[in-house]
Amino acid sequence: MKPVILAGGTGSRLWPKSRAALPKQFLALTSEQTMLQETVTRLKGTDSEAPVFICNEAHRFLVAEQLRVQNIAHDGILLEPVGRNTAPAIALAALHATQGGEDPVLLVLAADHLIKDTHAFHTAIDKAEKLAKTGKLVTFGIVPDQPHTGYGYIKAGDGIDNGYVVDEFVEKPNMDTAEKYVASGKYFWNSGMFMFKASRYLEELEKYNPEILAVCKQAIETESPDLDFIRVDADVFAGCPDDSIDYAVMEKTDSAAMVPLDAGWSDVGSWSSLWETAEKDTRGNVVVGDAILEAVNNSYINAEQRLISVIGLDDVVVVETKDAIMVAHKDKVQNIKNVVNRLKAEQRPEFEFHREVFRPWGSYDSIDNGARFQVKRITVKPGEKLSVQMHHHRAEHWIVVSGSANVTIGEETHFVTENQSKYIPIGEVHALENPGKIPLELIEVQSGGYLGEDDIVRFSDRYGRTENKGGKA
Repeated sequence: MKPVILAGGTGSRLWPKSRAALPKQFLALTSEQTMLQETVTRLKGTDSEAPVFICNEAHRFLVAEQLRVQNIAHDGILLEPVGRNTAPAIALAALHATQGGEDPVLLVLAADHLIKDTHAFHTAIDKAEKLAKTGKLVTFGIVPDQPHTGYGYIKAGDGIDNGYVVDEFVEKPNMDTAEKYVASGKYFWNSGMFMFKASRYLEELEKYNPEILAVCKQAIETESPDLDFIRVDADVFAGCPDDSIDYAVMEKTDSAAMVPLDAGWSDVGSWSSLWETAEKDTRGNVVVGDAILEAVNNSYINAEQRLISVIGLDDVVVVETKDAIMVAHKDKVQNIKNVVNRLKAEQRPEFEFHREVFRPWGSYDSIDNGARFQVKRITVKPGEKLSVQMHHHRAEHWIVVSGSANVTIGEETHFVTENQSKYIPIGEVHALENPGKIPLELIEVQSGGYLGEDDIVRFSDRYGRTENKGGKA
């Protein structure tokens, strides 16, 4: 069995924690591990092979780093040049997995789900694998514990060994319909997790959506390795139809089967769902971080940097980050998407980035700014190097706080240690490298008439980012 882990998506309903550059699958929301790491960890004890990951270009280093720190072996990180939904993504994984003549059973998982009961999950996987080996396309139906309008439903048909025939997939219902579904005992939440032989998925995709398969075949023929990553031609893949696996295959095939799963599952789709799944105090509150509550009930409080005090409120969600605070009624958290849309429309950085931004070489934190200046704290991992670059509108002053740095300015390279500094004039080609064994911490003071992150010209880059898309190198 080969896991295929889908690590795309933006998780905008969990703003301000989840943002375009650091979505929820890369955050530690339910444990000390990130949700991506949890997804892999809960496979321990199964007969799974090294997983394949699928993500977009922008998140590739996040995936690689989170796997590296946990010593998680993998069979490649497939990069989608452009998002085309789940049907093409899974097709790429299936084609990649069958290139050597093998035909593994694929376990398709989202990287941002919560599953509390690992044993029950493993039992369901065993049942699904038996069905998959007979040629079934298996989905996991979540046993509902309440009527819910936020999920699609699967209607179970006749029982078969280890599961049920799928009678139909239905869209998200209204509350009255959801109550009838749950009362009937025949309907299950659509989890978005699947299991099937790679060849069977490709056969059914060719039958019901041959255009997707044709484009994916062309794309996989262009496959090329790049560090931990597997790239396909962007122009070819861009021509692929945008469709989910449900619409493209599962709702049409006559080979769909379902295995029930009752394992404390959640797609962690909102702050209210995090409240529902978390351990609560005697007043029904969930508190993460530093908070003082007075006469507060059934609320979710998440403090990242500062003390939060809440007084006399019920059913609220309060989430604090370095650069934003979100307060909402627990029943209205779905409307966070409206805030995110406004941030995007107004081109505010809070839509995409946290104050602290992660890069393959480390991170930077924008700690202060004003007219004609900006201050950042930069952390460079041992042995890593920023791109060779220059700026048209700003000078930079680097002060080393801890560790050591090789600072290249023009043709000269300087070794700079703690409490030493270097000045980089406007227009000078420069680079920063950590040659040491410990993280390099430095303070960068930028000054100039324009301090936007798009004022960067890259000349060379070990991470393949010579295209000038902006952002600290």
